[in-house]
Amino acid sequence: MNMDVFDTNRDLQARISELKEEGQRIGFVPTMGALHEGHLSLVDCCTSENDVTVVSIFVNPTQFNQREDYEKYPRDMNGDIKKLQEAGAGIIFTPNEREIYPEGDRREFDFGQLDKVMEGKFRPGHFNGVAQVVSRLFEIVKPHRAYFGEKDFQQLAIIRELTSRLNMDIDIVSCPIVREPDGLAKSSRNARLTEEQRKHAPKIAEALHKARDEAKNYTVAELKRRVTGELNNDPYIDVEYFEIVDERSLQPVETWDDTYYKRACIAAWVGKVRLIDNVQYYF
Repeated sequence: MNMDVFDTNRDLQARISELKEEGQRIGFVPTMGALHEGHLSLVDCCTSENDVTVVSIFVNPTQFNQREDYEKYPRDMNGDIKKLQEAGAGIIFTPNEREIYPEGDRREFDFGQLDKVMEGKFRPGHFNGVAQVVSRLFEIVKPHRAYFGEKDFQQLAIIRELTSRLNMDIDIVSCPIVREPDGLAKSSRNARLTEEQRKHAPKIAEALHKARDEAKNYTVAELKRRVTGELNNDPYIDVEYFEIVDERSLQPVETWDDTYYKRACIAAWVGKVRLIDNVQYYF
């Protein structure tokens, strides 16, 4: 199947309508571009489970807390399109801001406690921006399935809640974190690390996995102090938060027996680059 590139809602929707009339199943991978192996793993999963894979590339201004971060977000449209063609994507959607927000977007979403912790606590308004853009993209593309990476675990939980509240008939599919050989979670932000910072960044994932293996030797509070202290002892790393939460509610657990489905989530600054990661703690 040839790959089509559309930059308007009208042209994209016309093509998707044709495909649906032919009985094609539509999978969707929303991205902000600067694609790496993590994104491409979502595309691979999508192409294996659907007839047509639609990938959007849109750097959403409403989910950045700082304008500087938005402006510095890496962009490589030509490189991204080439990667997606090689990965087997059928349609690429490259809208501008007017296509996504023709009249602006003043909607305010209330996700209860889901967006009040971790990322939501330190990046106020971030998830409202995510909900705005994802809901708009879902309205435009109308896919059967949509694919998101587990690296942004809190975002994944909120998108599931979003589709439920808006009664959208879309299956949300989660895909595992893709890591570098040294364990660092793949991220577009990794490209902004200096050579020396890049040597220290894998300690974040190393600490998460080590803590999981040693968890039962400590209380939850003790383990959180140990991980935070160990990482903060590295002059290149500054932990913003380290939480162990219930996977469904995202609320911090106080004891290991609070729930079987636990996840350790972390955000840390390496220089001026903010990195996030998470690991399952199932016991």
